[in-house]
Amino acid sequence: MGTAIAIFNQKGGVGKTTTNINLATCLALKGRRILIMDIDPQGNTTSGLGINKRELEYSLYNVLIDNTVDPKDAIISTGIPNLWIIPASVELAGAEIELVELEGRERRLKSALDRVKGDYDYIFIDCPPSLGLLTINSLTAVDSVLIPIQCEFYALEGVSQLMSTIKLVQKNLNTSLYVQGVILSMFDGRTNLSIQVVEEVKKYFKEKVYSTVIPRNVKLAEAPGFGLPITHYDPHSKGAEAYREFADEFLAGESRRRR
Repeated sequence: MGTAIAIFNQKGGVGKTTTNINLATCLALKGRRILIMDIDPQGNTTSGLGINKRELEYSLYNVLIDNTVDPKDAIISTGIPNLWIIPASVELAGAEIELVELEGRERRLKSALDRVKGDYDYIFIDCPPSLGLLTINSLTAVDSVLIPIQCEFYALEGVSQLMSTIKLVQKNLNTSLYVQGVILSMFDGRTNLSIQVVEEVKKYFKEKVYSTVIPRNVKLAEAPGFGLPITHYDPHSKGAEAYREFADEFLAGESRRRR
């Protein structure tokens, strides 16, 4: 049975989608079978992997709202070995409203995920930057949460609310939910601010913070515009090196956790 992980931070622009695409790709290139579920209505993970949202037969919207759509029918190949995706579509923007009327509205994604979980080593869910029903569905469905935090002045703003949401889901919907870890992104070692943010985040999350930090890197910012992960856009860039290092650290942590 695979492990399902939500990549979540209610703040936008923290490297959530970049981490989803590139961690998933690096793990796939290491031979792990990976499925991404893009539940963010913006669909940036979908387009960042070169998939045209307007040409989809099925998307995660159909899986969530229409019980007759098998999640396996919505899975498509990314073209990268061992990496598949259930993509997002523009219809997801209205899903929050439609879910309100549906039975078991908080567990719709869990029902779908449970039908495919055994086929993959890891399932990553790209959550929207909000605390609505799509995010609640994600946190209810997964085993753990991976939190990207940007090395900026307001890095910890909203983190207490984020943790409160996780605790609320733990109490009422998913008692086994845990924090997988915290990955710091857009790090600039030339500035005191980035270094201070790393120290503050480590004070708050302690051993949950990965030692790998993702640098601020032009190539990382460019890659989604070409529909490519950084390993395929510029495999020798600092961004690609950082995500390969992060994938190694992630797997090492998983190995220790399962002992």
